[in-house]
Amino acid sequence: MADSAASGGVLRERKVPTKDADSAGVPAEYRDWKSREEAGLSVLDVIRIIAGLFLLNSLGSYFVTGDSMLWGWRPWFVRPRVVMRWMQGPVLLTDAQLTLYNGTDPNLPVYLALNGTIYDVSAGRRVYGPGGSYHVFAGKDAARGFITGCFTEDATPDLRGAEWTYVPIDIPRFDEEGGTKVLPEQKKRREVELRKARRKVRDTVEGWQGMFRGEGGKDYFEVGRVVREEGWLEKSPKKGLCERAEKGRPKPKDKAKDAGAAYRGG
Repeated sequence: MADSAASGGVLRERKVPTKDADSAGVPAEYRDWKSREEAGLSVLDVIRIIAGLFLLNSLGSYFVTGDSMLWGWRPWFVRPRVVMRWMQGPVLLTDAQLTLYNGTDPNLPVYLALNGTIYDVSAGRRVYGPGGSYHVFAGKDAARGFITGCFTEDATPDLRGAEWTYVPIDIPRFDEEGGTKVLPEQKKRREVELRKARRKVRDTVEGWQGMFRGEGGKDYFEVGRVVREEGWLEKSPKKGLCERAEKGRPKPKDKAKDAGAAYRGG
């Protein structure tokens, strides 16, 4: 009977369900995790690794510096006072209004301006407030004074001619309007030295601006700008170089070499 059934029709084999030897008796959660592991790192895994590295870096920074989690880097978005100021919008003041923020009123912040940009230096009230060593800069734009070193007489934003602070003393100031005769070699050297001096002025101003933005570790920051009428600079009388800056101008290179040789006994 069995033989006839087998010979008369197709013998169908019954499939018996089997279990994978690797996954037998293993919970579904583990199998899912293992499949993800075999597939590679997920986005969440990458985020966790980055967060862990950032935490370790921050802890290392605090351990080494003692007070900074970012190795001394203090961007504006981690400084509450800067964030609050940013949310309130920029400060717009005239030069006259700026004088009210010179530190004499304890209820007002201490501001100073440099080349038209206003900075909050309230964190340095001790040095920028009354009696402080830098009080002469508070409540005003004294960009010229930062170049010449004449803090009192050059407490002005007018930088015209301030570059002569860095021009050697043997370079004459030719009267371009009066027709003073200028030799070609003199004119060429004068232009070269003036270009170098103007770059020096720009670098000096930018260096101070970096400090007042808090890049030097100080808790200072930019808050706005000084509002001035159009053509204000042209309407102001030109200032000559102050006595201190004039005396401090660089010596001629040949004389500097001679002085060095004398120092060395040559």
